[in-house]
Amino acid sequence: MELAHSLLLNEEALAQITEAKRPVFIFEWLRFLDKVLVAANKTDVKEKQKKLVEQLTGLISSSPGPPTRKLLAKNLAALYNIGDTFTVFQTLDKCNDIIKSKDDTAAYLPTKLAAVACVGAFYEKMGRMLGSSFPETVNNLLKSLKSAESQGRSEILMSLQKVLNGLGGAAASCHRDIYKNARSLLTDRSMAVRCAVAKCLLELQNEAVFMWTAELENVATLCFKALENSNYGVRVAVSKLLGMVMATALIPKQATVMRQNVKRATLEEVLELMATGFLRGGSGFLKSGGEMLKVGGSVNREVRVGVTQAYVVFVTTLGGQWLERNFATFLSHVLDLVSHPRATQTHVEAVYSRRCVSFILRATVGSLLGEKAQIAAAKDICQAIGKQMKAVEAVVNDANSENKSGAADVAASQHVMVCALQELGSLVQSLNATASPLIQEP
Repeated sequence: MELAHSLLLNEEALAQITEAKRPVFIFEWLRFLDKVLVAANKTDVKEKQKKLVEQLTGLISSSPGPPTRKLLAKNLAALYNIGDTFTVFQTLDKCNDIIKSKDDTAAYLPTKLAAVACVGAFYEKMGRMLGSSFPETVNNLLKSLKSAESQGRSEILMSLQKVLNGLGGAAASCHRDIYKNARSLLTDRSMAVRCAVAKCLLELQNEAVFMWTAELENVATLCFKALENSNYGVRVAVSKLLGMVMATALIPKQATVMRQNVKRATLEEVLELMATGFLRGGSGFLKSGGEMLKVGGSVNREVRVGVTQAYVVFVTTLGGQWLERNFATFLSHVLDLVSHPRATQTHVEAVYSRRCVSFILRATVGSLLGEKAQIAAAKDICQAIGKQMKAVEAVVNDANSENKSGAADVAASQHVMVCALQELGSLVQSLNATASPLIQEP
């Protein structure tokens, strides 16, 4: 493998080894190139650039596997970024021609995917330098997206994410087209595709104002649906998208506000939207009628966990100062979640909801607030506990306590008390001796 360690691909050594070992030899060379290009002398790179570009572009048509195409794209983009960019548009056109090809056979798929990966790497590395060609590139990728199978859809979406990342606000003319084509794939049956869409839309929302204004409710609904029957990777990606979009809707980036007359969402509107996902979930789009009957209208666990994580992303994005200023409102909201009848339809569901709410409180209060703010938060939690205890006492002392509404209030209060007491205990434990202001003589 030492023969693979050179700036140019050793074609003589490659020709002498067996067919089965050639992909490994090429991969080893690409790995070496990935390390050496960064540290190489620019003059040396420019001298050998023409031959190197020929060798790398030739590999696009050699049906490379996923690890090889990833390195191939990275090296080709790095080469143009370090060396001359005279032929970059020529290489980009070659990739676009491969993507536009009508050949849909399984044998040609790796070549198409390699071209897609290269396009994404070019725009991510060089961005606005390729600005004049991006409408055609995006159009080609979106056309291919419609007819691609799951692996192709995933690779195209990752490439679009890189295009958006590299171009920033310069890609504004294509934002709506990308959104329209990508949003329906957020509920794709392939988990890899859902992950890729969530990451693509996360990149899009950095510049696409409509996503967290006019389309805010639709984005939230799509995220809830995407969480249905999801795996861990999808929940992480979708919850990050949902949390970030909600945070941006509440407090938009200053530059965006200055560019456009943006109407901000209120805290109540944002929290109400997120509560909808926690309490009602998606619409059960992947379930048969029989499965929906078995569930009895309860929220899919994956949805509830995903929305729980989105709450954490939402608050973390807004930061500790925001939480400190709005803690009373936020605490009241999350405790209302666990007291809602839809969150506690069965004993198991009630326990699950309590765990979710406890996680939200611990992950935000425990990690974002300083000592003084934690003491203030503990006092707010004490007030919430006192309020619940008074409500329970009022029902118990009521002569007509057999009424259903009173019993329901007590049932809801127990879940609120569990979450509030757990968080209070965690705060006192972490504050240690500094928790003394919370202890008062009766």
